Amino acid sequence: MYPLIDTHAHLDEMEDLEVALENAKQHGVAAIIAMGSDLKSNERVLELAQKYKGFVFPALGLHPWILAEKASEVRPTLRFIEENLPQAVALGEVGLDYQKKLVVQVSKEHQRAILAQVLELARKYDKPASIHSRYAWRDCFNVVRESRIKRAVFHWYTGPINVLREILAEGYLASATPALSYHEEHRRAVKETPLEKLVLETDSPVAYRGNRAEPADVAQVLELIAEVKRVDPVTAAHATTKNARRTFGI
Repeated sequence: MYPLIDTHAHLDEMEDLEVALENAKQHGVAAIIAMGSDLKSNERVLELAQKYKGFVFPALGLHPWILAEKASEVRPTLRFIEENLPQAVALGEVGLDYQKKLVVQVSKEHQRAILAQVLELARKYDKPASIHSRYAWRDCFNVVRESRIKRAVFHWYTGPINVLREILAEGYLASATPALSYHEEHRRAVKETPLEKLVLETDSPVAYRGNRAEPADVAQVLELIAEVKRVDPVTAAHATTKNARRTFGI
């Protein structure tokens, strides 16, 4: 058993959280970063962090999907984040999403403007950020770099390798997910990322090939990393846990 850290999970969406957390502990999970995405989930992750102190750690976020689904909540969510970010370990989940249906509702320009605003809070309070960058890899990297934040994790990266190399050269990290078992672009990204720039995550409770993830699945991600990178699991565990502790201060 190796102490593992799930750096990106949506615990507020888990159906049977108590069972999932106990299962995670049985699989060697030492800590979970609980991501927020809107006002309600941000409030919830703070509650969960208090309830499971020392095991669940809160991140406060503003997911790009919210810009379309709950546009009226954007300003209150930004205020809530600023008021409560000092007690969180990170800003997240935040980023850009250029999926066609979303861009029709929320322009790329507006998404970038909001991301810049929220990253300014990460810079102000010296917090790392967990970055969503679907179909927006170059723009997302540019906004993050221009924000001058010191620490960021590009969550579930599947974009071009040349952009990934710039992300890593800037000192930012990438995460590995259960999608390593089938997603070729993600496998390629993880293979390209040095162990000292890699962390584990599940994005629970997202479904991978129909199966809902839970934090315990970081044990599976560890085995997949060992396979893809041709290292032993102990080496991968020590490196990814060290990276997560250093990045999130836990």
